[in-house]
Amino acid sequence: MTQPNIVLIMADQLAPQFTGAYGHAIVKTPNMDALAKRGMRFDAAYCNSPLCAPSRASFMAGQQVSKIGAYDNAAEFGASVPTWAHYLRAKGYMTCLSGKMHFVGPDQLHGFEERLTTDIYPSDHAWTPDWENPGQRIDKWYHNMDSVKEAGPAATTFQIEYDEETTFMARRRIMEYAMKKTSPFAMVVSLIHPHDPYVPRPEFWNLYNDDEIDMPVVGNASDPHSERLKVGIEADVDAANEDEVRAARLAYYANTSYFDAKVGEVVKALEESGQLDNTIVIVTSDHGDLLGERGLWYKMSFLEHSARVPMIMAGPGVVQGTCNSPVSLVDIAATFIDIAGGAELGAPLDGRSLLPLMAGGEDDGEAVGEYCAECAPSWPIFMIRRGQFKYIACEVDPPQLFDLKADPGELVNLADDADHADVARAFAEEVAQRWDAQAIRTDVIANQKRRRAVHAGMEAGAMTSWDYQPPRDASQEFVRNHQDWTVAAETTRFPPYKRPDPRR
Repeated sequence: MTQPNIVLIMADQLAPQFTGAYGHAIVKTPNMDALAKRGMRFDAAYCNSPLCAPSRASFMAGQQVSKIGAYDNAAEFGASVPTWAHYLRAKGYMTCLSGKMHFVGPDQLHGFEERLTTDIYPSDHAWTPDWENPGQRIDKWYHNMDSVKEAGPAATTFQIEYDEETTFMARRRIMEYAMKKTSPFAMVVSLIHPHDPYVPRPEFWNLYNDDEIDMPVVGNASDPHSERLKVGIEADVDAANEDEVRAARLAYYANTSYFDAKVGEVVKALEESGQLDNTIVIVTSDHGDLLGERGLWYKMSFLEHSARVPMIMAGPGVVQGTCNSPVSLVDIAATFIDIAGGAELGAPLDGRSLLPLMAGGEDDGEAVGEYCAECAPSWPIFMIRRGQFKYIACEVDPPQLFDLKADPGELVNLADDADHADVARAFAEEVAQRWDAQAIRTDVIANQKRRRAVHAGMEAGAMTSWDYQPPRDASQEFVRNHQDWTVAAETTRFPPYKRPDPRR
């Protein structure tokens, strides 16, 4: 197979459970539905760390966060870490990012040859947690219950403006790639929706009615991590009432439909430019959203609504069907490298290529996760999903073992169940062999200290920003006096005008 183009459309905080493509009876996602109908839907796909920046860093590097030090939303993603964008670029791909990737540090490209927009979130160390003072709230941290209690429609928000720009720039570049015959290319279109705040445009809010909104299925959680998370988002002192929960879920559904509409715009640009048939399109997210289940919101948990992500692929070499094998975002790097024809790796990858699964196969693979950020108990939390079981472990919390086939709602912890003692013991032994929790904790704390010192210095005196500044030369855009107007019109028209043959 010749090198196909790759377009990956990434949502932020989209749980597959709340999409029509994954069977939700209410949520309208016609464009994701259409992709799933002609491609492969992965039904057991997970993020590798249920928080924006670490999830995205592991997705780019194909490595777990403890190996690259990208622990939280303010941890630097090192420039010396090779990403799939580096590998594909070396294999002849034009690599392009439009939208969010939450890169922290002075390197805001990480292998992308071009970046079309700035990021939506800061690139510095301001959001660094402090595991030595776990009760201390991160300065400027927005995760509280305001997003739930203030849910409702608005004409515009900073998130809407961002996603409009992200999509427009991506569509324009897709057309330019067709005009200039730029191939192959690998583009990430990364949107912020349906991430909180839960504020959709009115036309998407009006797609839903209050009386049809389903409410959380599982009541209040009681495990230690969930209780910490409840305190961390202030749901313990500011819980949402029934009307607020319903409005927040309606707004989230509306924002999911908005994201789906943007998926449709990108796919349409590929179709209109004649590139769809040679492009593998992937839709996924960096993590999910608990959305009121167990009295919890947002992410930062390895429970299904937080850790599972949609993953839908369609295009050349991808058969129609569903895959039940556990996979994760860390598998994307190996998959893209395989699509490009292989590469000499600069660092071992933690994932495996999904090409055999895209072709209709199944395997005994796994999804593995690490959480080393805010609301953790100042210790790393680990997750292994293999077969029908999910195991969650932390040095200071009781282990959790769920049989997701028999108990998809994760209602029954089997870690101390006599009938599952062998399974629990095997997972516990594997966790001890895979990870040195104390060593990771020590590194996380040292890493946090360094970042707080750097940030304190950078805030003093003249501020030096790492935030990405998209290059733009307006003198070369549209029609200028150094150009011939006719040439400009011809070179920007697609499909190009075909003059009649005078001999006919």
